[in-house]
Amino acid sequence: MNRRTAMAMGAAILALTTAAACSSSKKSSGSGGAKTYNLAFVQGVAGDAFYITMDCGIKAEAAAEGAKVTTQGAQKFDPTLQTPVLQSVIATKPDAILIAPTDVSAMQAPIAQAKSQGIKIVLVDTTLNDPSVAVSAISSDNLGGGKAAFEAIKKLAPGGGKVLGVGVQPGISTTDARDKGFADAAKADSKYQYLGVQYSQNDPAKAASIVSAALQKNPDIVGIFASNLFSAEGTATGIRQAGKQASVKVVGFDAGPDQIKALQDGTVQALIAQQPATIGKDGVQQAIKALKGEPTTPKIGTGFTIITKDNLTSAEGKAAAYKAAC
Repeated sequence: MNRRTAMAMGAAILALTTAAACSSSKKSSGSGGAKTYNLAFVQGVAGDAFYITMDCGIKAEAAAEGAKVTTQGAQKFDPTLQTPVLQSVIATKPDAILIAPTDVSAMQAPIAQAKSQGIKIVLVDTTLNDPSVAVSAISSDNLGGGKAAFEAIKKLAPGGGKVLGVGVQPGISTTDARDKGFADAAKADSKYQYLGVQYSQNDPAKAASIVSAALQKNPDIVGIFASNLFSAEGTATGIRQAGKQASVKVVGFDAGPDQIKALQDGTVQALIAQQPATIGKDGVQQAIKALKGEPTTPKIGTGFTIITKDNLTSAEGKAAAYKAAC
């Protein structure tokens, strides 16, 4: 073999080696040659402190796992608005989608479509009539949270009286469970008269209007349970407009900045805070396990913290408050 032939063979070997290296780098990326998974988070609604805090938990855990995350959400908690958002996410072909369905029925088919594309599904916060489409469903103990809200009102208004629920809209798994937990507990106590639940459609202005009208009709209401962030915000406004801060005790669900301020101002006396960051963290872990072919946990429940003025500035209270930004 002459020198020219040897050089040609060397160049060929180098080219093959380089090609193999490039091919290998395209097949895998991330630490230790592990695949970098692309995850998508579809929020229940954009701009909600609960989902912002969940997004923070998702991003932190994804970074720890070497995964990438994109986040999208509609401007209202509405399946007709969430469906096109989900469809646009499906078109990007992520490895997994973490989604908070805005309706137990209406979002069933769109989410099933995502699964049919080979995308792993994790339900976070809310769920579906048939959650088997997902590798895992993660949420708070919402029924227990509703019962805890009534117990908080009992402590605030121990003499009994009329109580009202301000919900979001029928068909949302989480708030339906909270409303039921509160209603069941209130109906079981003869000292209290349950006035039912009215729905704000996730609109603080409508919640304020509901509360104003309810207080005009029943000025002797002693307690109101608002089952989500926007309902609590509007409830606080309605009570303030009616000048009933001293006589009506309010328990809100969620602990966004507006709810914390209402607690500080004394318009709301207690908040049932979920653990959205933990839900997000668990969601990423379950998605990664599914993508790796590892066993997943079909259903995961997270707890909640009752925040009052007494523990608001404690380590527990500060940790439970939601974030306005990561």
